[in-house]
Amino acid sequence: MLVHVLLYDAGQDSEGIHSLELSGSTVVLMFENPDDAERYAGLLEAQDFPVPSIEALDREEIEIFCRQAGYEARLVEAGFVPKTDEDRLLLAPPTANRDVTGWQDNEEPTSPETETATSNDQLDDIRRRLEGLL
Repeated sequence: MLVHVLLYDAGQDSEGIHSLELSGSTVVLMFENPDDAERYAGLLEAQDFPVPSIEALDREEIEIFCRQAGYEARLVEAGFVPKTDEDRLLLAPPTANRDVTGWQDNEEPTSPETETATSNDQLDDIRRRLEGLL
C-alpha cells in the first residue's frame, strides 16, 4: 500500500522526513490520502517552515525505516477524525516548531521547544487555519 510522506530535499544527500515529537516519541506521519498530506504541507509553509514535497512510498518501507531509526510510524487514514488533542496534531502541525536551522548539516536543533500544542489558544489557531483551507 502506498502512503504519502513529507520529505525535505527529496532525492538529495540531505534528504529528511518530517516528524513530530509526541509524548516523548518521534513520530513520522504517513497519509493515506494525498490531499491530507498536501494540506499538512501547506500549514507547515504557512508557519514559515521549510516546504516539504509529498512523496508516495510503500508503507512497509516507511515502517521499516522508522523501526530502524527508532521512530514511530503513524498512519493518518482518509477521513480521519481526531478524538484527542494529540490526534489533532496528525491533521495540523503544532504552532510551536523546533528550530530546523542547519538540519541539512545533520546538526541538532538549537531550540529545546517540543512540538506539543496543549493550550486552547493553540487549538483554536489550528481550527482557524483548517477552516481557512476549506
